[in-house]
Amino acid sequence: MHQTSLAQMIVTALLVAVLPLSMVWISKDVSKYRKLVWVGVFLCFDLIVFGAFTRLTDSGLGCPDWPGCYGLANPFLAHEQISAAEALMPTGPVTVFKAWIEMIHRYLAMTIGILIVAMAGVSWWQWRKRNPFRRTVPPGYPTLLFFFVCLQGAFGAWTVTLKLQPVIVSTHLLLGMGLLAMLTWFGGREDQAIAPLRQSGAPINVLPHVRCMAIVSAVVLVLQLALGAWVSTNYATLACTEFPLCAGKLVPEMDFAQGFHLWRELGKTAAGHYLPFSALTAIHWVHRNFAFVVVLVLGYTALRAWRVTGLRKVSSWILGLLVLQAATGIATIYLNFPLAIAVIHNAGAAGLVLLLTMLNYRAKFLAAPARTY
Repeated sequence: MHQTSLAQMIVTALLVAVLPLSMVWISKDVSKYRKLVWVGVFLCFDLIVFGAFTRLTDSGLGCPDWPGCYGLANPFLAHEQISAAEALMPTGPVTVFKAWIEMIHRYLAMTIGILIVAMAGVSWWQWRKRNPFRRTVPPGYPTLLFFFVCLQGAFGAWTVTLKLQPVIVSTHLLLGMGLLAMLTWFGGREDQAIAPLRQSGAPINVLPHVRCMAIVSAVVLVLQLALGAWVSTNYATLACTEFPLCAGKLVPEMDFAQGFHLWRELGKTAAGHYLPFSALTAIHWVHRNFAFVVVLVLGYTALRAWRVTGLRKVSSWILGLLVLQAATGIATIYLNFPLAIAVIHNAGAAGLVLLLTMLNYRAKFLAAPARTY
């Protein structure tokens, strides 16, 4: 990519980042740094949802190179090349519409990167000043966020250069969810600095159990996110078109070995042959049935957490979102994969990540005083 085009991309991303940074600057929040973190959480959630829209509209290769579009800063400048590719394959991966979706996704990702750089920069600046009359943010965590978002960007690049290889795209999605969880945890830390969580008078044996179950729930959710990502990146959503049966059976014909072989091209086996339908069925069937485990574990955890005053609101949201996820998952099958419902299903998954991170954070700090009783 030419240096001029790269410079144009950087300037564009900075201009896009001006809006959220201005919102933080003019905010009347007690801590502008706290506001910056939560704006980052909001935009990261939006990025995940828009990333799902990008994937579901087959726009991942709307610009077949990285970081620009045909080596240029935006689809306006690359209109001639995009139009030529679209003329050759009107329904192919490169169209004007798909190019814009892909580039908007990239610019939103760059904006979040700029916000994280701002978090790290401010924390290091405050730490160097070490003003005893002003609370400083330890620079370690925002610096870790910076390296994590760089890793996420690398997988974003490999997603394009390796032509949507399923294991790369799935890892890219999981890292996005991980970034959302890390930012949410950081937001909880900033909230704690301003308004510390207090023990709520719950029975002494409840909070440690809730904290343990919250950790178990997080592990279960990560497994389901990985399975869901594998379904999406292998386009196995409609491998089963009925529920609760699949191909008229509770246990249909499945090829687990081919379906869950990680390192292979999209739609191909490890040997380079076309992926059999039974492999797609296996991918879909495992994700569908593990969803029952997710509902049971997260539902039980939320019900137990509901007994604790400080956790009641977040646990209620988790219960409501579990119902929405189940409904949208089934609707995706019965309504033949409508785009809007599929995007909502992905947004629900991101919402569960956010809420479960909040539950883990609050359970940790509410349980700490309970150990002293």
